[in-house]
Amino acid sequence: MSENQIYERVENNKGNILIVDDTPENLQILSATLSDRGYKVRGVINGKMAIRAARSATPNLILLDIRMPEMDGYEVCKQLKADPQTSEIPIIFISALDEVLDKVKAFKIGGVDYITKPFQVEEVLARVEHQITIQRLQKQLLDRNIQLQQEIVERKKAEEAAAAASLAKSQFVANMSHELRTPLNAILGFTQVMSRDSLLTSEQIENLRIINRSGEHLLALINDVLDLSKIEAGIIALDESSFDLYQLLDTLEEMFQIKAENKRLQLVFAVESDVPQYIKTDEKKLRVCLINLLGNAIKFTGNGGSIWLRAKLENKLQQARSAIPPDLNLPEASDLTFEVEDTGIGIAAAEIDTLFDAFVQTEAGKKSADGTGLGLTITKKYVEIMGGDIQCSSVLGAGTIFKFKIKIAPAISSEITVTTLQRAIALEPNQPVYRILAVDDNQENRLLLIKILQPIGFEVREAENGLQAVEIWESWQPHLIWLDTRMPVMNGLEAVRQIRSQEQNRQQGQPAQSRCVIIALTASTFEENRGEIIAAGCNDFVRKPFQEQIIFEKMACYLGVRYIYQELPVLGTANNIGYTVSTEQPDSFFLPLLAEMPHYWVEELYQAANEVNEELAIELADRISDSKPVLAKALKDLLENYRLDRIVDLTQSILSE
Repeated sequence: MSENQIYERVENNKGNILIVDDTPENLQILSATLSDRGYKVRGVINGKMAIRAARSATPNLILLDIRMPEMDGYEVCKQLKADPQTSEIPIIFISALDEVLDKVKAFKIGGVDYITKPFQVEEVLARVEHQITIQRLQKQLLDRNIQLQQEIVERKKAEEAAAAASLAKSQFVANMSHELRTPLNAILGFTQVMSRDSLLTSEQIENLRIINRSGEHLLALINDVLDLSKIEAGIIALDESSFDLYQLLDTLEEMFQIKAENKRLQLVFAVESDVPQYIKTDEKKLRVCLINLLGNAIKFTGNGGSIWLRAKLENKLQQARSAIPPDLNLPEASDLTFEVEDTGIGIAAAEIDTLFDAFVQTEAGKKSADGTGLGLTITKKYVEIMGGDIQCSSVLGAGTIFKFKIKIAPAISSEITVTTLQRAIALEPNQPVYRILAVDDNQENRLLLIKILQPIGFEVREAENGLQAVEIWESWQPHLIWLDTRMPVMNGLEAVRQIRSQEQNRQQGQPAQSRCVIIALTASTFEENRGEIIAAGCNDFVRKPFQEQIIFEKMACYLGVRYIYQELPVLGTANNIGYTVSTEQPDSFFLPLLAEMPHYWVEELYQAANEVNEELAIELADRISDSKPVLAKALKDLLENYRLDRIVDLTQSILSE
């Protein structure tokens, strides 16, 4: 491997890392952690695939398990060091073997470092960073000269100044997010708890709905500000999925019909017959755009007026409302146009040019004293993320038309996941008595968790700071801890570090499953905080304000808790959250579908999997996402779970026939 090759890879990303471990859970933990820190990660589950992967795309570093079937890590290291193409790759061994002789053997055959399982994530990151830094510094020493050094110094000063300004802004947004979301968590949470009471009168139920709607409205205003910050930081991107467009529009029509009736407005949804029922785009962003525009139309239209939502295709897809046969050839993308027209007060011509600017409100908006002035700004940004644009035309005193178009791709009904909303009402019998610790400096939030969990059958204790949490963990040994991250005396992240450190000392040689499950509760809006939370030792995190359904789902996932459920009707709100568990399909599912594919495509897929080329394998799956969406999705599930070995076996079966 040449020095120029090393330099190019380090310049393009923080580093390319190959992880070799026959335990998928270890692969997933290390891959997620390192990816969050800016590394490009590949994972394989045996020694032979590791050697092929290292030869096909030389990594900057290899994390290598020792105990593996067929070929152990020592043998893999010997073969890599014997090959001139891979001999210079640094190898860090990660193993449960902690004898001195094992470590000496690892260093003798060429390992640069040795980490003992169970490992601390911070230790792995530090040792990886150390090796990557060595490579980077070696190249810098070769190329450095006085002129370039001066340029680096000046650039570094500018970056530090920009980073300091960005950090100050991010810190402010994080503080505001925490201070606002924490009380909202209690408001929205307790309305869920109170709604369980079967003895409520209709008036009490309506009062709860008013509280909940008001809380949701306040949360929407907060999210407007936070979403704009994330858009400006480049954090929000397109998140495509297949969904039922007709169902989405029916939900919105139901949502706004009551508001329209209160003002005696005529609300009309008109969808042209050739608009497909099943489409692929970013459903959440499209929903936000339509809610913002319809909400404004109702707000600024006087009693007795009319509002229309129209949907039509620009590039016509010959597609019926029913499911499309999977083998039907359709265009990859089309433009879907929406119009929201009202007979309201209109917008002055002088205000049109600044209509989509942040924090700018029209004169009518200022008089209404409602909103943040960010709804249209976020709508425009979301439309652009979805590959479209938005325009506005208006006549003062006569009405307004907002028109936007987005890129969509065709989908079929089988791609749509239908979720059933259900409420956990009790624990199934014959289960352990689960001990749960709720840690939060806010008494209302602790009480909310207690009210949610105790009636179901959990044993719950509480702590108001990290220090108390550590003390209760030592004496009570809870199965799971719900842990707020920002608290006085000792914050949540420091508490989890102390717990994990003590577990490390007490549980040498025991499986990781015996550790207490810790899930952070955070009011932060920024996704990058996830890396810090997971690195501290948390298993997962949930954002405030949360739905009680999420709490139960996380506990089922990590503890295996089983519930008795009461099914709920599907409501037309933007906050319903479904939960699906993906399972690996059997050979009987894959083989008939692969047999229908062209021979050259199956051969390309075999070569990609055999050479551990995930990028090419994903590209091959994407090629058939329109004609064979079910097969494409199943192959991507295998790739996400590092099951290249299964793809090799499946494609070999087809090619050998």
